[in-house]
Amino acid sequence: MPVDLVPVPGVLLERFAVLGVDVERVLRQAGVLRSRFKEAKAYLTTREFLALWRALETGSGRDVGLRVGSEALPHQYDVASMAALHSGSLGEALEKLARYKRLTCPKDLTIELADGEARLRFHWVLAEGALPVRLLDATFASLLALARRGMGRPLIPRRVELARRRANTDMLTRHFGCEVVFDAPVDLLVLDARALDERFVTHNADLLAVLLPGLEAALSERSPHRSLADDARTALRRWMCGERPSVEKLADELRMSPRTFQRRLKESGTTYQSLLDEVRRESACRLLANTDLDAGEVAFLLGFEELNSFTRAFRGWEGVTPNQWRDSERRSA
Repeated sequence: MPVDLVPVPGVLLERFAVLGVDVERVLRQAGVLRSRFKEAKAYLTTREFLALWRALETGSGRDVGLRVGSEALPHQYDVASMAALHSGSLGEALEKLARYKRLTCPKDLTIELADGEARLRFHWVLAEGALPVRLLDATFASLLALARRGMGRPLIPRRVELARRRANTDMLTRHFGCEVVFDAPVDLLVLDARALDERFVTHNADLLAVLLPGLEAALSERSPHRSLADDARTALRRWMCGERPSVEKLADELRMSPRTFQRRLKESGTTYQSLLDEVRRESACRLLANTDLDAGEVAFLLGFEELNSFTRAFRGWEGVTPNQWRDSERRSA
């Protein structure tokens, strides 16, 4: 099980206050004591951290996430981001973030190269439910700001894909400078793959020589705590975009034979089908709650061959049909 600690700079509350946020209300609503922020960094659980950002969904400016993410200064970066900033190129920076980010908090970055694009996706390993909108805005804005700072010039994404209903289109388009697609299956920041070759003006080989050995040592120490089931869930979530990954494909992704893969899952108390159902259920609820995709579109994205199969599976998970569940969620919201 990943270590559930999210380091939060103490200055974050100051930034919120400068941006007009009622910090006391946010802390109270999130159930987090201000005394937790006495030190330079507060360490929150994933649940507490997400509760803090969910409390910002009301009573704060729509651009809070974008501004917090884009206005962070290098001295406020965590060690993984520092290693990324001082890399030789954008591609190397993203590789370091993907490799080391889990050391600073339970969050993964995956990079998929296809059709001349680099598709970047973050996943909070221990998160329950959809991510707060302003946190996702901050995450993408922060990554783009780091890339621009490293390159020493503007970087315009090809597009941003958001797994949410259409809202604040002009604000998001203006900030990212590109097309923003809503009702997407997952949240993606999409760059031109050629941008990965761009050199960083902030490259510092001497600093990397100091940082990387410690990061590698920490990675070696942490790796045994990540289970095969964790890795399988991560891969399955990445594939919830219109295909049903087979046991063979998943085993190949994890570099083992299908037989070994299934045996090791059984030894850990689970199965391929159980993991697939878990990820499908999680993805279905997220898409139904946060997008306007109809049930048939959600079924396709989860790899079901027909709507009836998805409806039967969903009724088994939640006791109601997908549309009934969505209607109930909207009424409660």
